[in-house]
Amino acid sequence: MTELTRVRPGTLAVASAAPLLVLTNYTVPMVTLPQTAASLGAGPTGPVWMLGGISLGLSALLLVSGGLADDHGRRRVLVWGSAVLAAAGVAAALSTSVLVFVLARLAQGGASAAVLAASLGIVGHAYPSGAERVRATSLYGAMIGLGTAVGPLASGVLATATSWRAVYWVLSGAALALAAASARLLAESRSPAPRRFDVPGVVLLSLGVAALVAGVTEGRAGWGRPVVVGAFVLAVALVAAFVSVERRRAEPLLDLELFRRPVFLVATGGALVVGAAVVGLLSYLPTVLQAAHGLTPLQTGLLFCLWSGTSFVVSLLSRLVRLRTAARLALGLGLTALGFAGLLGMGGSLDLPLVTAGLLVSGAGSGLINSSITHLAIESVPAHRVSMGSGANNTARYVGSSLGAAGVAALVGAYGLDVGTTVAVAGCVVLAAATALAALLTRP
Repeated sequence: MTELTRVRPGTLAVASAAPLLVLTNYTVPMVTLPQTAASLGAGPTGPVWMLGGISLGLSALLLVSGGLADDHGRRRVLVWGSAVLAAAGVAAALSTSVLVFVLARLAQGGASAAVLAASLGIVGHAYPSGAERVRATSLYGAMIGLGTAVGPLASGVLATATSWRAVYWVLSGAALALAAASARLLAESRSPAPRRFDVPGVVLLSLGVAALVAGVTEGRAGWGRPVVVGAFVLAVALVAAFVSVERRRAEPLLDLELFRRPVFLVATGGALVVGAAVVGLLSYLPTVLQAAHGLTPLQTGLLFCLWSGTSFVVSLLSRLVRLRTAARLALGLGLTALGFAGLLGMGGSLDLPLVTAGLLVSGAGSGLINSSITHLAIESVPAHRVSMGSGANNTARYVGSSLGAAGVAALVGAYGLDVGTTVAVAGCVVLAAATALAALLTRP
């Protein structure tokens, strides 16, 4: 019996719909943030939390969700995560204050963590090796690019036609559909050797990551404030305690020995850099375009579709690039750096042909990155811990995105739209290029 006949029909389609939904939901506020903030009466720090709240939920619970999926059932975690995502979307659509909206986005982040970790674990279990795993991870990675295209575009269209709330109703319906399809079409899978629930590890890591992301989010309004400094001190203390506790546990939440594996370091470190230099930068640039050049949400969404649409297509075709996965990641990061060079100066003047070329080239790089990172995330861990690998990889990505977006916002706030944006883009070019070199030099 071949590998293909052992896999239930629809498995890859349903599992790949999960990152499409999560990334669509993640990106919807990017082009409508000014309208949403005005509608809810947001103060100076309100928009920061409205944009970053989902990252906090994602970052804090991704690794926890991966462990739960491996030990208690990947399909079960995916179904429940999708259901909670639907309920939180309704809360966001009905919110009448910044607090309610931010809490809804936090809940969406936690639910998205469960959906991402479980779905990639399902792909890793269903396609354990070989060409079919490469094909499956290429499709899964492509959905990340497609989601980043659909989110801003759908949000811009619906906000123009009705209001910013409409997209959350649509996404809630899609999340319910994913829950129903997962329950009906997916086979259950879990680790053959489930571990005891690591309560100390879960508490320490979740609170530590939450403190870090909260500090970064609040830092956009001033890095020297006591609440920011306190959050960073607390984050360092909690993460240090987590490492100390995990080194003594027989069944840790995260096996720290994985960091001795070069492939795991490339997968996790690469995801951190991608989050900071790619997701973090591109999540802030729509605000720059609207503030500096007067673009509408729909125009901004259409412009960024060039990047995300190219990312989707290239990720689908990435299996045709006959390079080892780390080298393919390096190529993607190199193209990203080259493309971002075309975005230099966009805060002061909008050279559409140059910006378009930059988005197309960096989008091609992103497509190679998404398929490579997805493949490395499950290749770099033992087969029975594939959801944990997904959780660790995506935790790094979304912590990085919070750091990157905060860094861009801080630079723009300090130096203005023109100079601040240029410095931020230049920093991302250097970071992507340096990481490409590191990935290229890594050997299994």
